[in-house]
Amino acid sequence: MKKTGRVLLVLLVIVVAALLLSPTIRWYFFVPQTVKDAAAGSNESIRDYARGQASRGVHALTSLLREDRNSEVPAEFEYLIGEAEGQIKENGGEKPEDWTVYSLLSAFPTESALFEAIESHYRDELLDAKKLSGNVLQLGLDLRGGMSVVLEADTEAYAEMHDGKVPEGGELTALLQDDIEILTSRIDQFGVSEPDIRLQGSDQIVVEVPGETDPERVDSFLMGRGSLTFHLVDSALTNRVNNDYLDNLSRAFDEHGEIIVPQYIPSGYIVAGYYTEDEYGIDELQQFVVLDENVVVDGIHLTSARTDTDGRTGRPVVDFHLDSEGAEIFYDFTSRHIGDQLAVLMDGRVKSVATINDAISGDVQLSGSFTDEEARSLAVTLRTASLPIALTAVSEQGVGATLGDDSVSVAMKAIAIGFMLVIICMLAYYGLGAGLIADAALLLNLVMMVAVLSSLHFTLTLSSIAGLVLTLGMAIDANVIIYERIKEEMKAGMSNFDAVRIGFGRAFWTIMDSNVTTIIAAIVLSVFGSSTVKGFANTLAIGVACSLFTSLFVSHLLFDFFVTEDGRRCVKMSWRKR
Repeated sequence: MKKTGRVLLVLLVIVVAALLLSPTIRWYFFVPQTVKDAAAGSNESIRDYARGQASRGVHALTSLLREDRNSEVPAEFEYLIGEAEGQIKENGGEKPEDWTVYSLLSAFPTESALFEAIESHYRDELLDAKKLSGNVLQLGLDLRGGMSVVLEADTEAYAEMHDGKVPEGGELTALLQDDIEILTSRIDQFGVSEPDIRLQGSDQIVVEVPGETDPERVDSFLMGRGSLTFHLVDSALTNRVNNDYLDNLSRAFDEHGEIIVPQYIPSGYIVAGYYTEDEYGIDELQQFVVLDENVVVDGIHLTSARTDTDGRTGRPVVDFHLDSEGAEIFYDFTSRHIGDQLAVLMDGRVKSVATINDAISGDVQLSGSFTDEEARSLAVTLRTASLPIALTAVSEQGVGATLGDDSVSVAMKAIAIGFMLVIICMLAYYGLGAGLIADAALLLNLVMMVAVLSSLHFTLTLSSIAGLVLTLGMAIDANVIIYERIKEEMKAGMSNFDAVRIGFGRAFWTIMDSNVTTIIAAIVLSVFGSSTVKGFANTLAIGVACSLFTSLFVSHLLFDFFVTEDGRRCVKMSWRKR
């Protein structure tokens, strides 16, 4: 390949590496910690945070308006000026010369519009951060703390409930996949950030929960049951609350995003939100529902739930079945409340509201304006009260956040010290010429490694950092082999240009043989090793592949730039004069 083509290829690699590294750099160095913490939660917690900030913002601005209507817009609310300009343009108003608190609030037709603008700002900020966090190099439990739990399928308990039939092979895998789906839904409802749930072997599930070190809390959402209850709806109070709150959401939520119960709601009743999922994947408030706090029947009586299609309307519906005790309770209640509304409450949120048309026993069908995805999600939600196949915890391992921070500090120091020692050694032995070329190739090798790991959404652990540090040492070995070959050719009387050409040529297969063997060994470890060994092996394989490119291709290109055939330019191979 001609020199121009090689230069373009190296530049392309550098640009691609920079693009792949960009999310990781932005996340760890430019996103505020408060935004990271809020974005790490579930969609529901993001919604609550955004609503809380919107409520706080509305109250803060209205307080400023009462104190001094001509005061300047605080810096934290300057983003609202753009929203206000849009409102003025939409409503045909006139843009003010100077933006004050009064002119800003006057641009919004209602207090609810202001609330929604602030909420949208925080929601979009956190959703963007959440999306960004999914494209960065993640830190493992040993680096940021958390818990790792290994769960095993209880096939004996399953056999007892299914006439002695023991699940095997594909059937067992399908049951465990359903368990994973339910556990994922359940953990998300608990607000746990970025859990990693995966199959291990044929009968185990590994759950890694970063940042959570309380075993009792982890057990509660792994082995516990979903909070599913049925409540009677008070239509009159529901209409009154919606009339008061829907047009003025800032009064409906406190600074924590919790619903403020109006004083006229009598004891024995609760106010809950009825949400549907929007295009962001976040539950969007549709209305408030006032419920009798007495539970009609709870999820412990639910035995199964699945999606179906209404034969008359063609719309998705959710069918579920109650056990004998639950069916008797439900039939008695629905017989006495024909014409009333019944709500399904899941973890404090209304999932469905339906009118009781007939007495219902064991088989219940929920219908509404569901999409296929919403119906499937609701079926999963209903099933979280039980797992298709029971699981038992066979091991639990926790790492404290402090220990995780210490591990990060030690790991970063190890990488920095190892990198600096290699740079110093190469400069000390090969001088500013060849030494700088080797160090430049090593730096590019490190950047490429981290970029590839980041693009693969790799989880960085202590073992993978060990593989990274080892790779840095192995990468410089290739340069040493090449340089010693070049020096041998120079001692034999070759010119600098010929020595470089022959040295790289003769070192090529030696380097390829040793590195390909290492890659094969790393692949074997990755396939057959434990999760800890896999992290080391994957990092090693990626690092060796990158070092082949930097040592044989990039280093050669740099030598071709600084060594000319006519001998006018050359690269010194040591501090000694030739």
